[in-house]
Amino acid sequence: MKKLIYAVDDEDAICDLYECAVTSAGMDCKTFKNADELFGALAQERPDLIILDVMLDKMNGFEILEKIKNNPLTSDISVIMASAKNDEVSKVKGLNTGADDYLSKPFGVMELIARINANLRKRARVAKTSFKDLTVDDGKHVISVNGKELTLTLKQYNLLKELINSAETVLNRDDLLNKIWGYEYNGESRTLDIHIADLRKTLDAAGSAAEIVTVRGVGYTLK
Repeated sequence: MKKLIYAVDDEDAICDLYECAVTSAGMDCKTFKNADELFGALAQERPDLIILDVMLDKMNGFEILEKIKNNPLTSDISVIMASAKNDEVSKVKGLNTGADDYLSKPFGVMELIARINANLRKRARVAKTSFKDLTVDDGKHVISVNGKELTLTLKQYNLLKELINSAETVLNRDDLLNKIWGYEYNGESRTLDIHIADLRKTLDAAGSAAEIVTVRGVGYTLK
């Protein structure tokens, strides 16, 4: 599967450069002019990496980066900041906010692709987490049972990953709702029950030895 790169810049020429360079390197690329366009796309499809310009109208790159990193659904996506502001203060601010790399404008196509590939490799080396016959591979964004990938929605993936990371520990319902659904959670907890039920069916169908157990009045645990 081709890697998907999102790039945010308000200059048409820069967006054209990103599209040409990234697609020529064998990856897919989608470009956006502002935060609204980016977050609209993120709600529909998750990229492997985001290139984010600093100097944007309304919401600047640092503010967008902070919002990406504070959302558990997008926090682990690699982000490269790009800006003509190549002073040390801007670089440090971006890295401290959670950026994985910083690209100074003007940049060459070879440097751009090299930095993208380096950050994709770094993300792919993220440690796998496992419990019984379940394995989480954040680099590929998949969960497997005995090596066979499960077909999961984004929220199912994040929910099951959270259960695996805290296997045999009881997780509170409200904590799960806030962490997985965040701003979309409006006090209706039924959605969590539905997702848990679907995950149980998926694990059963895959023949997993792991079991999601309900702890009445508290939440869920993976055993």
